[in-house]
Amino acid sequence: MSGGGVALLSVDLQRDFLHPDGAYARGGLASPELAALPERVAPVVAAGRRLGVPFVSAQFTIVTVPGRDPLIAPHLLEHRPFLREGDFAPGSWGNALMEPLGPADVVVEKVAYSAFHQTRLEWVLRGLDVRRLVVCGIVTNGGVASTVRDAHLRGIEVALLTDGCAAFDPAVHDATLVSLGGVTEQIACAEAPDALRRLVVR
Repeated sequence: MSGGGVALLSVDLQRDFLHPDGAYARGGLASPELAALPERVAPVVAAGRRLGVPFVSAQFTIVTVPGRDPLIAPHLLEHRPFLREGDFAPGSWGNALMEPLGPADVVVEKVAYSAFHQTRLEWVLRGLDVRRLVVCGIVTNGGVASTVRDAHLRGIEVALLTDGCAAFDPAVHDATLVSLGGVTEQIACAEAPDALRRLVVR
């Protein structure tokens, strides 16, 4: 069965963000709201696979060159001083998608909040004839919101999994969902299999 112009997109659901042995946990930024996401989203991924819906994983990546500072925004280094060489490195353990979700059909390295910024994501989606995205990931007010708004600007319809994304502050998560209400359909993960079937046949 064809994916019918629909793709599932996860944003930053990676070990270095979410795993107990990852970079963020090492830096004291573990969050139960964030840690719960992979298991909650996994049934949505499975439902999408049964419908032929491609699963695209956008993964934050830090490129390092020997003898040079990491290629990362200075403000991020300032706010995340615990980051060290090898964190979020391409192909590294920490850069990988969390286990219940993988493997993704397509992995896109991202270098900023939006999964569209200076990446091949739009090229991939156009090649797959994707016109509608179902989005999940972290954090709601950062990478997720930026990606959703960029998709909207590109004429791609977005359904956001309201409990398939999270922020470090639940109040910020809730406020961001309100702010994105004008550019997304919003559904719970439990509703997503039915929503995917509806989107595929639409």
